[in-house]
Amino acid sequence: MRVFGLTGGIASGKSTVAKRFEARGIPVVYADELAREAVARGTPGLEAIVAAFGREVLDANGDLDRKALGARVFGDEEARRRLNAIVHPTVASLAAQRFMDHGARGAKLVCYEVPLLVESGLQDALRPVVVVAAPEEVQVRRTMERDGLDEAAARARVQSQLPLEDKLRVADYVIENAGSLEALIQRTDEVVDRLLETVS
Repeated sequence: MRVFGLTGGIASGKSTVAKRFEARGIPVVYADELAREAVARGTPGLEAIVAAFGREVLDANGDLDRKALGARVFGDEEARRRLNAIVHPTVASLAAQRFMDHGARGAKLVCYEVPLLVESGLQDALRPVVVVAAPEEVQVRRTMERDGLDEAAARARVQSQLPLEDKLRVADYVIENAGSLEALIQRTDEVVDRLLETVS
């Protein structure tokens, strides 16, 4: 079984590509879902976060208040490192279990969708790497529409990420997403066909 990586910038169309992979029979494991699972109420992960950052990062129900935690670690490299040291090992363990589960069910290819794949240094462990690319103006527009942000806030969010050029540098396949949904699906299908050839 081969596990390959899928990444791209904010509002680039990663989710649409991932859904197409699934429709074509390639299981997808989502890093963001695993990260939520790792810090769900009652987990050692959430207990460790409270020990490190205090109870003010919890909401009224005792769940993690992501906005409050984000405010604590934003711009504080040491705090971010502490948070990553708590969350990343659990996410890696959950991911390995998911991959094994899919392999046991006969999957030859599994996609790991990781927004911060390149930032986390995972590109060599997840070959081939598929990068979904969209021009910055398209990302800004989609982020405004999706998240209800004004242009300045949307642009700040896009520009806070690793530049697209850095992701393209490590890509084995690039799926451009500047046009129609039909064009995106067609290009995704081309990449799926190439991926399936590598395990047939």
